[in-house]
Amino acid sequence: MTSSARPVSPGPEDLVVTRATPEDWPVVTGWAADEGWNPGLSDTAGFFAQDPEGFFVGRLGGFDGEPVSAISVVNYGDAYAFLGFYLVRPDLRGRGYGLTTWQTALAHAGTRTVGLDGVVAQQDNYRRSGFAPAHRTLRFTGTAPAADVPARVRPVRQEDLAAIAAYDTLCTPADRPRFLAYWLTAPGHRAFVCEAADDGSGNRSVTGYGVVRPGHDAPRIGPLFADTPDDARALFAALTGDAAGTEVAIDVPEPNTAAVALVAEAGFTPSFETARMYTGPVREFARERVFGVTTLELG
Repeated sequence: MTSSARPVSPGPEDLVVTRATPEDWPVVTGWAADEGWNPGLSDTAGFFAQDPEGFFVGRLGGFDGEPVSAISVVNYGDAYAFLGFYLVRPDLRGRGYGLTTWQTALAHAGTRTVGLDGVVAQQDNYRRSGFAPAHRTLRFTGTAPAADVPARVRPVRQEDLAAIAAYDTLCTPADRPRFLAYWLTAPGHRAFVCEAADDGSGNRSVTGYGVVRPGHDAPRIGPLFADTPDDARALFAALTGDAAGTEVAIDVPEPNTAAVALVAEAGFTPSFETARMYTGPVREFARERVFGVTTLELG
């Protein structure tokens, strides 16, 4: 080799894409944190609970090589999947590793409609891959206010899980009971339910619920689902209560103007944006009840 010759960087043909394990994933969440995505500190167990086969890493140097790329394609039932964590280590971008990882992992979705929350820089690429935008999602951050919590809002109990799962189904494009079983009870997660007044039978119907969890940079609220703006405001007061005086983040679908007004009233301001995009139709759900999306990683 002459002194002017340059070593050849490994190309996509040198990448091995493998299914990831929970033990592989901390390096990926570290990349996400470096991107400013503020991943939750205990997300991995809940994400893998939904679809343990839906997480992938690209490696250089064979099946036991160093991870350099990642993606998740998590299946919800037979009709819907969600794509997230599409990342390549910054010093190795532009070499085709991301596209190779994408193409390998997307096959996991089969014929399902796939959703994602795409950062601005990648949205044109996603369009070329068949994703159409549905709406913008804005991350709002701000100092959590101190507020009185109405009596109709209380912490979630174990006996509430079935009713909350049924309510969640109304607010999302797919059922996700395995994910919720973790999300509502995970260490560090605080979940609250809002109930209607007693109808005289001793029963109180669910009119909303929400979860707040520790994040890398700040606690993250998600989801925040509610029948009405008043119910959402009551839940927001509970979710921010323990964090009063510190920064909190929530991802709000822009078309829900009542949700945008709620966080603006609290003094929160936009700090980050994505676009919800789909490859095809999704089942109808009550978009007006979505005051805060669950996660940008799993929908």
